Amino acid sequence: MSNVKIFSGSATLYLAEKIAQAYGNRLGESVFQKFSDGEMSPYYEESVRGCDVFIIQSTFAPADNFLELLLMVDAAKRASADSVTVVVPYFGYARQDRKDKPRVAIAAKMIANLITASGADRLMTCDLHADQIQGFFDIPVDHLDGTSIFVPYLRSLELDNLLFASPDVGGVKRTRNFASFFSADMVVCDKHRKRANEVASMQLIGNVEGANVVLVDDLIDTGGTVAKAAKLIMDNGAKSVRAVCTHPVLSGKAYENIENSVLEELVVTDTLPLKNKSSKVKVLTVSNLFAKAIRKIHDHESISSLFIR
Repeated sequence: MSNVKIFSGSATLYLAEKIAQAYGNRLGESVFQKFSDGEMSPYYEESVRGCDVFIIQSTFAPADNFLELLLMVDAAKRASADSVTVVVPYFGYARQDRKDKPRVAIAAKMIANLITASGADRLMTCDLHADQIQGFFDIPVDHLDGTSIFVPYLRSLELDNLLFASPDVGGVKRTRNFASFFSADMVVCDKHRKRANEVASMQLIGNVEGANVVLVDDLIDTGGTVAKAAKLIMDNGAKSVRAVCTHPVLSGKAYENIENSVLEELVVTDTLPLKNKSSKVKVLTVSNLFAKAIRKIHDHESISSLFIR
């Protein structure tokens, strides 16, 4: 059986080191070279011939992070790697998964095409913004589930009268999945947007009085929606409200919005690096989850055992 070699792009080095340690391997030696005009040239400082190569890089802004990933895939294929799996803890551009108005790009599909064209044999990711993005790929996709990270933590809190809330109608399926692990009910915050990152109005569907409420989302960008939803829930008589979110994009005034909100805490994972510190933000690691998935893929085993049932 071929050897496993784990490498990291420059943007996700902080997480790749933890994944490699959890797997029991050292992180592979690679160099990220940049010319004075900004042109990139990543290369490997060790042989990958005949190896199962796993390249870890989230595709958050700037776009250089994504281009670096593509170049690393191409370099590994040209160096005769037996297989190349791209490990993308946070799959950027996933919010653009359909034509929701005229004359727009379906960016998620384009990103999928580019990853496939680069020569990648497989993609591993976590909590896509929309499950159907898996169908944009013509290569196998291993879609890991953040519930295996959050559910044990929420159980450890031993909250009574637990209730789950979706911050919008689009997140109902994800929230219902969370609620099923606790045999709990759910409510929905129905929001209307005038434009991207700006909520015009929001109303609560369901009763939250006396409940400890957990808002569930896959990503939080500016934090405006979750802060507004938390206030709406508390105004309707909830005992407490906290939020869980896999991908802490947290751009713009996000940290200010979270700090000034009524949220008890915002629980996130390390698929993205935090830009600032916040007393309300708690980070859980996905390193063990990805390390287990890498081992199972290398051993040609099913990854279904990694999902909570």
